[in-house]
Amino acid sequence: MKIGFIGLGNMGGPMAANLAKAGHEVIGFDMASVEIDGVSLASSAAEAAKDAEVVITMLPNGQILRAVANDILPAMTKGAAFVDCSTVDVDSAKAVAAQAEAAGLLAVDAPVSGGVGGAAAGTLTFMAGGSAAAFAKAEPLFDIMGQKAVHCGDAGAGQAAKICNNMILGVTMIATCEAFALADKLGLDRQKMFDVVSTSSGYSWSMNAYCPAPGVGPQSPADNNYQPGFAAELMLKDLRLSQQAADSADADTPMGQLASALYEQFVENENGLGMDFSAMLPRFEKRGRS
Repeated sequence: MKIGFIGLGNMGGPMAANLAKAGHEVIGFDMASVEIDGVSLASSAAEAAKDAEVVITMLPNGQILRAVANDILPAMTKGAAFVDCSTVDVDSAKAVAAQAEAAGLLAVDAPVSGGVGGAAAGTLTFMAGGSAAAFAKAEPLFDIMGQKAVHCGDAGAGQAAKICNNMILGVTMIATCEAFALADKLGLDRQKMFDVVSTSSGYSWSMNAYCPAPGVGPQSPADNNYQPGFAAELMLKDLRLSQQAADSADADTPMGQLASALYEQFVENENGLGMDFSAMLPRFEKRGRS
């Protein structure tokens, strides 16, 4: 299959490489100068999209997605599929899908979970929105780039699922970090804390799989001086998207709102920029009640 891939950064590059490794013809484009094993590089996004059966994008935000869509959709062949794997606002995902469908194209919004490691290993999870026909066209490629793909519903449903998932993640990581900081001040050994909570009702992915306490639980960014697996600024982006969606849907999300405010403070005023999102733990360690 001929595939156009636009956005060859930390996530998109490994994803494109895995498609090429599986035998697909991949034509890529990125604003930066990159070299990706097995991927031929085009001089523009429109050139990468021309004559492709599927075009995949992995872009930073909804504004850039809309601009890229304006550029590539006219260059695509009718009946081809436009698969956006970026994490963007639901309104942008729906608008671009409608634009693609009006041009006679299939459209899927399919943000991912699994991080850079999952992109390289081909173990991502895809949360997809779009028609059944569009999902069927993209699913074999999801199987190469990931370990699971869930068809969540119509256009925008993939972004909705990603935003809701990451709102839970942001909130539970803050609660996990708060609890460790409290345990420290109560004189509770961190390993004992983990042993209890990881097998009790406080169980969560943030505790069990991505523990923010160094030397406790499975290997995590906490054991590498909080160098990011998932950067705090990316969590802030996703939490802001959750609150944008909540405003649009008139949904009451007080914990999501508070988590967004805390990560904003951490990233913009407390040297959290460039740190893993689990670095909230040393932040709470340094703080008192007032």
